[in-house]
Amino acid sequence: MSFLKTLALGTALAAALIAGPAQAENVKVALVVKALGIGFFEAAQKGAEQAAAEVGDMEIIYTGPTSTTAEGQIEVINALIAQRVDAIAISANDKDAVAPALKKAMDRGIKVISWDSGVAPEGRMVHLNPSSNALIGNQLLKLAEAALPDGKGDIAILSATATSTNQNTWIEELKKAQPNYPGINVVTTVYGDDLADKSYRETQGLLQTYPNVKVIVAPTSVGIVAAAQAVSDAGKVGEVFVTGLGLPSEMAGHVKSGASKSFSIWNPIDLGYSAATIAYHIVKGNAKGEPGETIPIGRVGSVAFDENGEGAMADPFTYDASNVEEFAKIF
Repeated sequence: MSFLKTLALGTALAAALIAGPAQAENVKVALVVKALGIGFFEAAQKGAEQAAAEVGDMEIIYTGPTSTTAEGQIEVINALIAQRVDAIAISANDKDAVAPALKKAMDRGIKVISWDSGVAPEGRMVHLNPSSNALIGNQLLKLAEAALPDGKGDIAILSATATSTNQNTWIEELKKAQPNYPGINVVTTVYGDDLADKSYRETQGLLQTYPNVKVIVAPTSVGIVAAAQAVSDAGKVGEVFVTGLGLPSEMAGHVKSGASKSFSIWNPIDLGYSAATIAYHIVKGNAKGEPGETIPIGRVGSVAFDENGEGAMADPFTYDASNVEEFAKIF
């Protein structure tokens, strides 16, 4: 062997020794949300980043469309397929419309789960509900009853989009539980598309069209804030109350003003943490992501998936004047 070849070999060997063993690439988990700029999902991102820090070899790609449309999410999904991410964890705007793109992702070897708002079974492996759908539907009625004088009166529902999987499921469960609340009459459901301005206008319309409505139930963190603001601006505080699902940081002022007596939400930080952890375990082969499986979710515990591949993280929690300020400092 020539001197130059020996020198080159020695140099290469020295470089290899300095560099050390090859480092495995991080697991890339894309957290796809309904739309960017929504506080609930930004809190979920924090939880996902906490999960990544905990395991050490996971990278979170936080992404979503600029508006709550299936078309926007499909564009995002196709871009993630091109990036060859390891997993997609999505909160869907339309469970059926996004399924073909997600199936294509799975065909390319990408692990897909849904969380918060589900995907049709052919487009995902498992789905993580933030809570039991039946419990959420009943909780919404319980909150409305607590806000109504003597627990009786007309209520209206302000939802997100007409195709939103979780919203429709919760409203369906609410209606199933309604016989247990004979004093409550649901007069209509309107859709604010998870846009603050449209949700505000829809609430204005409710106040004008249904003057006997005493409670507006918004099972959406965008809608509940917009509805509370519309009630305040209309001078209806004390006459009409807003409740539903919202973030303490965004609702604390409306509880203080009296526009809302109470509302509920699970911890979105834990929800993002749990979704990212499940995706990570499936990619690493620690879990298969199959119906009937129980998957660990770190500090939150574990989640058991039923025969449809659906599992629930936790029960909803009620926030009111006694605790909302405390939790507003957290999320």
